[in-house]
Amino acid sequence: MATLLFTHPSGIAHDPGPGHPERSDRLRAVLQALDAPMFKSLQRREAPEATRAQIERVHAAKYVAFVLKNVPTDGYAAIDGDTVMSPASGEAALRAAGALTAAVDAVVGGEAQTAFCAVRPPGHHAEPARGMGFCFFNNIAIAARHARATGLNRVGIVDFDVHHGNGTQATFWEDGSVFFASSHQYPLYPGTGAADERGVGNIVNLPLRPGSAGAQFRAGWEREILPALDSFKPELVLISAGFDAHTRDPLANLELTEDDFAWVTARLREIAAKHAGGRMVSTLEGGYDLQALAGSAAAHVTELMAG
Repeated sequence: MATLLFTHPSGIAHDPGPGHPERSDRLRAVLQALDAPMFKSLQRREAPEATRAQIERVHAAKYVAFVLKNVPTDGYAAIDGDTVMSPASGEAALRAAGALTAAVDAVVGGEAQTAFCAVRPPGHHAEPARGMGFCFFNNIAIAARHARATGLNRVGIVDFDVHHGNGTQATFWEDGSVFFASSHQYPLYPGTGAADERGVGNIVNLPLRPGSAGAQFRAGWEREILPALDSFKPELVLISAGFDAHTRDPLANLELTEDDFAWVTARLREIAAKHAGGRMVSTLEGGYDLQALAGSAAAHVTELMAG
């Protein structure tokens, strides 16, 4: 069955300012990698804008209004020290969230088995009433709530970005219908993600020490995350695919390679095949070395297509 790619030019137009690590070239690098001949069967779709109602399943209406009202007509507007908007950022944020809801609809509706959303800004740091860490709306959390609204009873989210997905964890802290697991360097921004943060038993955190490489990453997933996700029996697997745990990445100190991202995607594909009819939706989060980002995203999407 097909794999879909959702993206939109507004994701490149979003500009957080000169020298910002979350720059437009990140998305250009990913899309260029996915233009290779090996991805010719990848079906491309334009990401729609999410509706306010879809976003407000996760975010407070007052916060959503604040973000959209403060999109500048020129120049820049910051909602915190490193989360900055330009004139294109409002549309980009709406379409990033909309890519996820459209991908969920397509996968749950049987049009495709898997989907990858090549979007920015990223989302997993955005909490219900606060944006932070380059993130305005929590795209993966919006996808999970949307999936629940379509009638799914159990949705699994996994996050292998090098930074803990604090916003996703906060959203589902008391919601046992959604499983959330994160592997991440610890300690590191945003400071959350200790192993004893468990929610209502639906949250698994795998903190990794600086310098950890593929062996530690894979062993931790085999020991902690994969068995817990398997036991949860998700009807849909959602992936916060950050590639900043790569050894080349400038913002952190883990030492993963493209092979590690391919490995974890393949293992997640096995669980999705067992419990979810193979249904998986993934979205781009971090990754700030362009070469590593392009290669890692290509390895990830190759495994999404393998089902």
